[in-house]
Amino acid sequence: MTLIDGVNFKPESLSALQKVTLRAVVMSFLFYGLASIEGMIMRVASVVPDIPPVHGEPEHFFSIMTVHPIIGLFGSTYQLVFAAFMFLVPYLTKKPLYSVKLANVVWLLITIGSATAWIAAFIWQYAPLYTLYWPLPADTNQFKTIGGIVFIVGVALIMFGTFGFIYNIYATIFARVGIHKNKTTKELLISGFGIDGMLNLFHKLTGRPPYTKEPALSLPVVAIFRGTVDTFLDAVVILGAGILVLVYLVADGIGSPLDLAAIDALLYKNWFWWGLDLVADGLVLIYVAGSWYLLATIITGQKLFMENVARAALMLELLVSWMVWSHHLLADQGQPEMMKLVSGEMVTAFELLTQGLALFITLVTLWKARPLKPTMELKYLLGGLVGFGLAVPAGIIQADMAMNRVLHNTQWIIGAHVHIAIIVGLYMTLYSVVYVLWPLVTNNATLWSKKLSNAHFWLHLIGGIGMGAFMGMAGLDGMLRRHMYFEGEYQTYMILAGIFGSMILLAWVLFMVNIIMSVGLKGLVGIFLPAKDDTASYGLDPEPGLVKA
Repeated sequence: MTLIDGVNFKPESLSALQKVTLRAVVMSFLFYGLASIEGMIMRVASVVPDIPPVHGEPEHFFSIMTVHPIIGLFGSTYQLVFAAFMFLVPYLTKKPLYSVKLANVVWLLITIGSATAWIAAFIWQYAPLYTLYWPLPADTNQFKTIGGIVFIVGVALIMFGTFGFIYNIYATIFARVGIHKNKTTKELLISGFGIDGMLNLFHKLTGRPPYTKEPALSLPVVAIFRGTVDTFLDAVVILGAGILVLVYLVADGIGSPLDLAAIDALLYKNWFWWGLDLVADGLVLIYVAGSWYLLATIITGQKLFMENVARAALMLELLVSWMVWSHHLLADQGQPEMMKLVSGEMVTAFELLTQGLALFITLVTLWKARPLKPTMELKYLLGGLVGFGLAVPAGIIQADMAMNRVLHNTQWIIGAHVHIAIIVGLYMTLYSVVYVLWPLVTNNATLWSKKLSNAHFWLHLIGGIGMGAFMGMAGLDGMLRRHMYFEGEYQTYMILAGIFGSMILLAWVLFMVNIIMSVGLKGLVGIFLPAKDDTASYGLDPEPGLVKA
């Protein structure tokens, strides 16, 4: 076997849907590597501020900090999640994807948009610290107008790609073909929102026959359907915020600056955080729960434990995810105390219940099927469960007005909560999905090295937990996030976090080597060449007019 040829991967045999899935996956992991490098630059700059490309200059440091979540969350995570779901929905519903051409547009828009936003930070040091948060980053005395405009255009392209994904998913689910040929829109909606699960539970409690023994949508599809609602709302808010900033930037650029005070700061922050919070507290938790359920049933070959409860919990999470945003504003003196108490504390605490329930159902499903072979997909699934088992309680601790006084805007939030949730919880779940989908999207191509897969698993798991833990410890000692330190403060914590962070970066390198050796350079190039049948969708024969390739 050579680097050129790969193992037994033949890209010419792939359908259009398989190819578009792999294209997005390749771009996702390239962006993941870029985000990892950016993270390591910030970790090292926290110890040695003069390191290139920071050079001790705050504008460089904060421009990296600004674009880091854009590349990590949108360029990488969105790409991977969207690719997996546009493949899985046809697979699970036994229907063709609505449009392979639209799937190609989605990965291209997200790729170009992420690269455009990155260029704005790299060339013009556009650095509003955290995407589009208040105060509106439209002051040309602080930022170059062209940098802000390019950044907003990049974010807008990502959001348009997101809308394309949403349309493709819903058009596929609601298509009246195959198993859904005789289903009504009402039946699909009731199943999609998990209402049938709630009704089944209610009927059981009242001694009546089940509302339905054959739900219109399988549980993983329900999670995808439900999570996509939050994806849409989040995209609307972020795009709206981007347009608002763009208007101010253009007005400033043409010499007619607008009054920032015309926008009510508190109203804007509530609106913005309501939308942005749907990424984490709605979209991620729901998508992840659905992925756990799917992985557990595939790995065990058994029916999910407490399936009706799981369906009902997804509906409950709909309400919870729309009402928890105020935990981001616990330190905002203008925020009404009742909103802090109800939304910020009480409703937020329900996420410990909903995510804990998903974790419990998944673990019991696995336990009932023991003994299980320790496959890579099982190990990564367990790693994902561990990640959220650590990160969700860390978030709940923050959602307390007393603890928030200590933890607000510190490294605890971004380390112990966010990074462990994303790097360990979300990404290890996604790696499990990658290993499950690998034979399906590559026509049973062989992975080059199981040893590299195991090395990647342990480096990523230990590195992610270790880095998040030491960042969290620094936060408990008072180290702020969105802050550059020049005097060696918190150096010990940052050195240790950097060591564990380097393990994450090394894990990515090993994973990429394994994948590239598996498909070969010819295969990697072949993924991006047109498929023989651009209307093919997961090997199914679509009805005329359904697949628009």
